[in-house]
Order: sequence, then C-alpha cells, then structure tokens
Amino acid sequence: MSAIKRNVAKIKTDLTHQHELDEIFAANKRKRLIRRLCFFSVLAFVASYFMISTLISQASSLEEKEEEKSKLKQELSELKKDQSALKEEIVKLNDDEYIAKLARRDYWVSENNEIIFNIPDEKKKEKEKASE
Repeated sequence: MSAIKRNVAKIKTDLTHQHELDEIFAANKRKRLIRRLCFFSVLAFVASYFMISTLISQASSLEEKEEEKSKLKQELSELKKDQSALKEEIVKLNDDEYIAKLARRDYWVSENNEIIFNIPDEKKKEKEKASE
C-alpha cells in the first residue's frame, strides 16, 4: 500500500472556524504560561543566588569575628594577669624596705658602711661574645 497524498479541502463552517480559533487561543495561552514560568524561575534563581551569597558572606564574617573574639579573650586574660602583677607591685612599692632593696639593686645606692660589689652575669658575657 503506497501512501498517496491527497489534498483535502477544509469545510468552512462556523464550527471549524471556532475550533481553529480555540486552537490558536490554546497555543497562545501555552506560550504565555511558558513565558511566565521562565520569568518566575529566573526571578527565583536570582533571589536564591542573592540569599545564598548573603548567607555565605555572613558566615565568613561571623567566623572572622569568632576568631577575633577568641584572640581578644586571650589578650584580656593576659592583661588581667598583668594588672594583678602591677597591683602587687603597687602594694610592694608602698613598703620602704622594698624600695630600699630596689634602690640598692638598680641604682647602686648603699647604706652607711656598706660596700657594693659588681659581679658580672655569665649570660651577659656570653651575649657580648656572641655579638662580637
């Protein structure tokens, strides 16, 4: 059986004309639906991209701030230790005997009938030899 192509004329009635208009309307409706879906999917993609990028940048800045916070906590603990040492030093400096001891050690101040002997440290000698 061979396939013979025959030209068949369409009947021009109101029913066929209405059917053609319905097909055209359905095709246009489908095109508009596809366009809307494409537009909203692009819009959703752009919005999700901005939300994800914002989330990632906030996470990285939060991580940096956590690192900075831990460093500052460590620095705070060191400063508190220094502060307590300085408070102890203040208490000691109110003692006259401690001040006299410091004056003798650092400024070579002597009491009556006292002789001060300067004994060099071995560490200082080693540093001087190393620097030469």
